[in-house]
Amino acid sequence: MRKFESNVQYTKYLVNREMAKRFLNGEKMNAETVKKIGETISPGPKPNTRCCIYKERHILSERVKINLKKQKKDENVIKIIRAACDECPVYRYVVTEACRGCLAHKCIEVCPRNAITIIGHRAFINQDLCIECGKCHSACPFGAISDVKRPCLCSCHADALFVAEDRKVYIDEEKCVSCGACVYNCPFGAIVDKSFVIDTLDLLKKSENNTKYKVYAVIAPAISSQFTNAKIEQVINGIEKIGFYHAVEAALGADMVSCHEAIEFADTIEKRQWMTSSCCPAFVKYIQKNYPELMSHVSGTVSPMIAIAKMIKNTDKDARIVFIGPCTAKKMEINENDIKGIIDYAITFEELNAILDAMDIDVSKCDETPLDNASYYGRLFARSGGVSAAVEAAINEKGIDVDFQPVKCDGLDECVKALKVASFGRLKGNFIEGMACKCGCIGGAASLSHGPKDVTEVDKYGQLSKEKSSVQATRIFDIESLHLERDYKKVMRKRRNKKETIEENNQ
Repeated sequence: MRKFESNVQYTKYLVNREMAKRFLNGEKMNAETVKKIGETISPGPKPNTRCCIYKERHILSERVKINLKKQKKDENVIKIIRAACDECPVYRYVVTEACRGCLAHKCIEVCPRNAITIIGHRAFINQDLCIECGKCHSACPFGAISDVKRPCLCSCHADALFVAEDRKVYIDEEKCVSCGACVYNCPFGAIVDKSFVIDTLDLLKKSENNTKYKVYAVIAPAISSQFTNAKIEQVINGIEKIGFYHAVEAALGADMVSCHEAIEFADTIEKRQWMTSSCCPAFVKYIQKNYPELMSHVSGTVSPMIAIAKMIKNTDKDARIVFIGPCTAKKMEINENDIKGIIDYAITFEELNAILDAMDIDVSKCDETPLDNASYYGRLFARSGGVSAAVEAAINEKGIDVDFQPVKCDGLDECVKALKVASFGRLKGNFIEGMACKCGCIGGAASLSHGPKDVTEVDKYGQLSKEKSSVQATRIFDIESLHLERDYKKVMRKRRNKKETIEENNQ
């Protein structure tokens, strides 16, 4: 068994593996099975991670229920398990030794809950009354009130998490971009991403060994840094052993995107002034929700996942497709109004690992299945800077006379800064490469491993390619016939209608 980065990741793995095992053994996914899964993972008599086995089993059962519940239209895949969140009692605002006991008492004046009193010439915060609004922190002239954020709040650069009066964390759905940073950073596993393991296995089962319809797996290029105990060709073979008809590189879709985006950039940059990439769904969603007026600057090219899926369906109209990657936001992207139905399900590398182990497939012992001919640059999409490099290479190879000045944003915090600068017309460049995760897709919330070392693995993966450029890799495809354009007006119209409905219901 591989080494896991944390007990939280290991618990997620155990839940997904146990669900997959029971489904493959023909068990019905009902309340009794949910209970059995909790008891199997936490047999007792002592708990593994919680105060008692009963709370531990309850939280495990909640995880299973979230995974089994049918996804509603537009429902967020990022969820919070209330019982688990209760284990994170961090006092965010605390008065430090720097407090001078001043006469102004501005902290007391701004507190909406009368949670601050003066004791012994120093301010004191009653944590039972504090709602963590931060007004005292901002008002203190000495900066004597510290702000210690919970790990989940620190990780969310979309500012989509907040602490309510019950001191538990909640998601502001109007701000959340489903990047999954909070899922990865919550030390108690209270924030989870809905799994589609059972949906995927059911899709494969109903295909009757790919005779009724063929099920294709589209593999994100970030997979090159995930299974370091095996060759990438062995991993592809292992994926096909699960039951997929064929495993296709999303990197080939990235090559299509590079070529398409290069032409789009050249044709529109004079009017736009600057343009952003569109391959990261969390980055695009952040712009939709926070800077809708800037959507005209977002590339209208589909993501590599959608591009390669369109190519597959162009040759096999009955094909069913499952995307496998490190990204929780992809689970939301596949249901966007203008591209819904192209991808059936999106699962993560964590979920893939659980399925492989549930089926006793050891990728290090698998045969080698040849890779598709994605290019070096297409595979580089997995890391920060890869998109810019690929588009620039396509521009140069096509001989397009245009000034390409990329601004590479590594993480949503850098994306936010770049967008603010661009909105004021002060961007030092004309192409924003937006990656919501640090290091790019290889730093995705649902990756099996996170770290700078993964960048070198992506580069090695790229060097294995027979095709050295996106133009060469796509020369046999009629890219224009695939219609690789997004209809953001349709997406934004749906978002406006949803927002208006929510506002009407709140009135």
